[in-house]
Amino acid sequence: MLGNIDASANLAVRDLAIARKFYEGTLGLTPVDSEGDELVAYRSGNTVLYVYESAEAGTNKATAVTWVVGDDIEEVVQSLKAKGVTFGHYDLPDTVRSGDVHVTGDMKVAWFKDPSGNILNLASR
Repeated sequence: MLGNIDASANLAVRDLAIARKFYEGTLGLTPVDSEGDELVAYRSGNTVLYVYESAEAGTNKATAVTWVVGDDIEEVVQSLKAKGVTFGHYDLPDTVRSGDVHVTGDMKVAWFKDPSGNILNLASR
C-alpha cells in the first residue's frame, strides 16, 4: 500500500533556532516550509526532513536520519569536519575504521550528532 509513496523523517530538537543554524548552515539544507517557531521542513533530495521542537529531543539512542552519499563519503566527512562536525567512533563486529569512516566490506558509514544529540549518519550505499 505505501511502497510507492515517499516517506519523510521527523526529527525532534531541543531548540529550533540552534537546530536551524546546524541544518541550514552546517549541513546546507534549505527550508521549504515552516510553522513559526515550532517546525521547519527541509528538502533533502526527493524527501522532506521535518525538524520540530520537543522536550523528548535527543532521547533516541539509534540512528535517526541517514544520507546516502555514495563514493563521496570521505569528501563529505571532511567538508563537515571543516564546519566543526565531530564524528563518533564505534566498535562494531567485522568493521574497521579509516579515520572517521567505518568500513564493512564495501559499505562505508560515518556517524555524527546534531546539537540536540540526535544520531545522524552518512552511508556509501
